[in-house]
Amino acid sequence: MHGVNPTDMRNFFMGCALWGYKDWVGELFPVDSRSADFLKLYGERFTAVEGNTTFYSLPDEKTVARWATETPIGFQFCPKFPRRITHNGVLATKLDETKQFVTRMQGLGDRLGPIFAQLPPSYSPEQWDDLVTFWEKLPHANMEFALEVRHLDWFQPPHAERLAELLTRFNTGRVLLDTRPIYDVPDDPQLHSERKKPRVPLELNITAAFSLIRYISHPEWDVNLPFLEDWVSTVNQWLRQERRVYFFVHCPLEVRSPANARAIQQLLEHHQLPVPPLPWNQLEQPPAQLSLL
Repeated sequence: MHGVNPTDMRNFFMGCALWGYKDWVGELFPVDSRSADFLKLYGERFTAVEGNTTFYSLPDEKTVARWATETPIGFQFCPKFPRRITHNGVLATKLDETKQFVTRMQGLGDRLGPIFAQLPPSYSPEQWDDLVTFWEKLPHANMEFALEVRHLDWFQPPHAERLAELLTRFNTGRVLLDTRPIYDVPDDPQLHSERKKPRVPLELNITAAFSLIRYISHPEWDVNLPFLEDWVSTVNQWLRQERRVYFFVHCPLEVRSPANARAIQQLLEHHQLPVPPLPWNQLEQPPAQLSLL
């Protein structure tokens, strides 16, 4: 694995999809925080970030180096492949761009966690040969990758089994997207959301030494609890098997993502899971609402 020696790492990381959301000022960030300080402040509160920013643009080398210096030792970035690679037709023709992106991300040094590719709903098992060619030629040495698929056929046999075999062969993580809290409920929490998440089955396959979870939380905290009961048990099992777990919390109302992530962390601690403390709680006491757990 690139970066930190796995024997020196914690096995659980908690964070959100991004670090630079201005409406977090006053809740996640202190009042009057400057946007230039958002990453440093975020790294003082969470232990990882999904790194959605790389999906939209490729940062230059100086920017990547700054990201590394502004975050504490042990912090992990899980960057997403740029959309021009994953959302623009055939993958195998983008190998040169992909290697350039991976090289750029290696500038994060020991802050670099798994890099993940999110394929669009239009990318189906009919593109199997293209996916295999692309994945075989990724620079796997000392690197970790993860894959998120969204076409529903990937979740059905025989495609699901074949995909799991490919990911296992390359120690590639399966990105686990849990959208149940926003779909298996009577209301529509995405009604005013700009970017809606797809409704896909929750696939709990472990295909690598780590798991990358994208939990799409409901804005109302109590609605999440039945779904989180399952995650408490699953995460506990994986951690005790010495798997690494990256748990990223989203919300259709992005302003609520940090509080939901913090509440999930406290829920895991309440159930005595072997998770390290959240840095945020060393700065101040958890909000009163979390004691309701």
